[in-house]
Amino acid sequence: MEEEVKPTVEHQRRLNPNMQEVVRAEVLKLLDAGIIYLISDSPWASPIQVVPKKGGITVVPNEHNKLIPTRTVKGWRVCIDYRKLNTTTRKDHFPLPFIDQMLERLAGHEYYCFLDEYSGYNQIPIVPKDQEKTTFTCPYGTFAYRRMPFGLCNALATFQRCMMAIFSDMVER
Repeated sequence: MEEEVKPTVEHQRRLNPNMQEVVRAEVLKLLDAGIIYLISDSPWASPIQVVPKKGGITVVPNEHNKLIPTRTVKGWRVCIDYRKLNTTTRKDHFPLPFIDQMLERLAGHEYYCFLDEYSGYNQIPIVPKDQEKTTFTCPYGTFAYRRMPFGLCNALATFQRCMMAIFSDMVER
């Protein structure tokens, strides 16, 4: 039996013009790819946020000409603040692998293969009745995801379940 959860709505946050441009470009990219769609009647809404992509560390002089290690910003990442949605979500406890065990399994093998899971989350469709829960608000309107976005508390477990389904015959080798 599915319990009824009261939808949460958070209003958009103020963005400076540079951040608005970053959001506009990301929204257009996701719309163009068919990953999100415009929605106007969702009882759910989460705010969008722009955070720096961290680069390496460099040393810069401060106002007293003392050298200070500083992390550089490589660009900007658009995130949705799904914290309120995540508090109302029933948690998925699918087991995640332990990195030390994964590394032990690799030891002693002659050949290795790297699988790039770039945009892997965006390959996983969201059930249509749950898409409205992913609604986010920004200066350009409200949009919902057709595909799984980052930031959902069960996204990692869902992605791991998909990887296990695809590669189940290779897990112990």
